[in-house]
Amino acid sequence: MTLDNIHKRLLDNLKTGVLLLDSNLRLCFLNIAAENMLEISDRQASQLFVGEVFVNAAEDIGEIQTALSNKRSFTKHQAQLTLIHGKVISVDYTINPFEADGEELVLLELISLEHSHRINREESLNSTHATTRELVRGLGHEIKNPLGGIRGAAQLLAQELDDEELKDYTNVIIEEADRLRNLVDRLVGSRKPLDLKLINVHEVMERVRNLVEAEVGGKGISIIRDYDPSIPALLGDPEQLIQAMLNIVRNAMQALTSPSVEHDLGRIHLRTRILRNTTVGSKFYKLAVSIKIIDNGPGIPEEMIDTIFYPMISGRADGTGLGLSIAHSIISQHKGMIECESRKGATCFKVTLPIEET
Repeated sequence: MTLDNIHKRLLDNLKTGVLLLDSNLRLCFLNIAAENMLEISDRQASQLFVGEVFVNAAEDIGEIQTALSNKRSFTKHQAQLTLIHGKVISVDYTINPFEADGEELVLLELISLEHSHRINREESLNSTHATTRELVRGLGHEIKNPLGGIRGAAQLLAQELDDEELKDYTNVIIEEADRLRNLVDRLVGSRKPLDLKLINVHEVMERVRNLVEAEVGGKGISIIRDYDPSIPALLGDPEQLIQAMLNIVRNAMQALTSPSVEHDLGRIHLRTRILRNTTVGSKFYKLAVSIKIIDNGPGIPEEMIDTIFYPMISGRADGTGLGLSIAHSIISQHKGMIECESRKGATCFKVTLPIEET
């Protein structure tokens, strides 16, 4: 392996975005972290003026030109950069001018603040979720014990009654006790270990799509698939992942059938992509799969967006608030992350699952 190849591999394994600019501020090189951050490939960016990648960035371009003229490094914290397709990223960046073979060049390093925020938010959510689940499990145990006694007493009472009309009342007690027990079981969640095997993520998504399409018939909702065929098999529990994805897609379906929807046709996009050299939680993986479930519904209220993965939190009057909580728990058991971004007309749940090296 040549030294040039080693240097490129080193740069591509960095989590910091690295951009190399010539003296005219045209892009000469992007490492993989920069490609992911800017959502543009090294080939596509080659020889683009930096102002074509960062739009409306006259102040930041001026900082680069000043640093280049003065031959001094410059660091800016919490910069907001708008990309060519409109996405805004929050970064710390450092400008490092240097000379190579008589040519003046600029090394621009980008550190994503959004990524750091995501890790902190996910760690906080996991910690809170674990604490809440332990509290719920303890509460569930205390509830199920008297429920069992109530149900047993109602059964014994029913055996002593000759009047069938009176037995209707004991049947109501038994049925309601069973309903509450099932609710507690769903709150507590399964402690069953994952049945891990190599699976095709698209088989999971197709199973979910088939189940949901049977439910959306006649409701004016279309399900659109956008799959990346290059995604390799990953290690997971297929039934648990189907349950997690089904909960998220059903959440989108219910949002699209709510009274506040303002569209002629509801759309749910199922999108998969391969991610390279990415961090899931706080661990770095060479490969991961990104699954996005996007709907054009009314969106999630801003005051709920930070709590939607907690149990018993629901925006619907008839909702139990368990679907997304269960999905979060399953994705976490798979060492993955689940995130949500929402505005009116566009809600996106993004699931990231690592692909372990075998």
